[in-house]
Amino acid sequence: MTSLQDPPTNGAVEFASRDEISSLQLDRLRWSLQHAYDNVPHYQASFDAAGVHPSDLKSLEDLAKFPFTTKGDLRRNYPFGMFAVPHEHVSRIHASSGTTGQPTVVGYTKRDLDNWADLVARSLRAAGVRSGDKVHVAYGYGLFTGGLGAHYGAERLGATVIPMSGGMTERQIQLIEDFKPDAIMVTPSYMLTIIDAMISKGIDPSATSLRTGVFGAEPWTEQMRTEIEQQLGMDAVDIYGLSEIMGPGVAQECVETKDGLHIWEDHFYPEIIDPVTGMVLPDGEEGELVFTSLTKEALPIIRYRTRDLTRLLPGTARTMRRMQKVTGRTDDMIILRGVNLFPTQIEELILTVPALAPQFQCILDRPGRMDRLTVRVEARPGASSDEMLRAAADLRELIKNRIGVTVLVDPVEPGNLERSIGKARRIIDNRTAR
Repeated sequence: MTSLQDPPTNGAVEFASRDEISSLQLDRLRWSLQHAYDNVPHYQASFDAAGVHPSDLKSLEDLAKFPFTTKGDLRRNYPFGMFAVPHEHVSRIHASSGTTGQPTVVGYTKRDLDNWADLVARSLRAAGVRSGDKVHVAYGYGLFTGGLGAHYGAERLGATVIPMSGGMTERQIQLIEDFKPDAIMVTPSYMLTIIDAMISKGIDPSATSLRTGVFGAEPWTEQMRTEIEQQLGMDAVDIYGLSEIMGPGVAQECVETKDGLHIWEDHFYPEIIDPVTGMVLPDGEEGELVFTSLTKEALPIIRYRTRDLTRLLPGTARTMRRMQKVTGRTDDMIILRGVNLFPTQIEELILTVPALAPQFQCILDRPGRMDRLTVRVEARPGASSDEMLRAAADLRELIKNRIGVTVLVDPVEPGNLERSIGKARRIIDNRTAR
């Protein structure tokens, strides 16, 4: 196994100059490309087919010459074909749920796990969590990377971990009340579920001990941040990651600015591409996020297409570049009668209608020859039937005026929609059932 040498940097790497960061990235990128080419047959074949070799990388811009990696590549090499180290050097295996196809499998060496814990600890520190704090982890444990990634990172920081995992909402509330955690790590949609359950039990969410929420695993809006912060009286910040790249801790929003997520560029090299042409776009333009790992030993990943839509921005609280909050995914995009829209756009508009709650689903069907979108959305507790009907009319008008499509809005009583214990299922596409 080829070895990656530690760079001459310290804990201040988050504040290093851009020249220092770029120099470190170039050294590590050369190593990662060579490591992948030498040890993963898929990469040797794809590089050769594209007519490129790791030695062709003379500058960071040269990375654009190399082929992309997709989720399909990982699935075709299921289970261990993308691993770059012998089995005896793999300390842990994680995998996606595989709900939309063959699961994607990722592996970690001991060094990979150490780096992961360090980066989640760095992320939590940026979020405002400190050594000695109690952290309630409500991400799922097991093959999903969220729970264990958050767990070991919080321990590395020196926090006390409450490993609750997902589900059992009543139990979540009891432990929050009894153990009095300072921070919670959970999907934002499930945080709303917990808030709703607290209110239904007569508990004031703002009276809990929680002062920091670190939310990830799904796109969420500024309006949802406001909703959570007002309900709980806490700071709500975004954490970003995906299993194929590492897990949570690839990028983190800093609590002092809340202006996008700083990418930990000493371990991950980001690009933004046009999702149609694959051309690299300049910083500031919105497109699809692509990552190349710089330090991963067990599963190096080269130009992985995340399908997440965002843009790269200059650093603020840290010198490393920021990514704007993910606005949606190229594979979550709804094309309705020629108009592109994302569930996050619907969510933003729902949160401007006082009688509606941010629990909703976008249901697609085709009753005749034309696609139809129904937004099924819950009313706030206490809303009357007349208020629900007026709210539905208001939302229809907002969607028509702001997004440019006509939809149906189906308001339902509070608690009628399925509650998420992980990533919210926002889109139900019934068109393929015909």
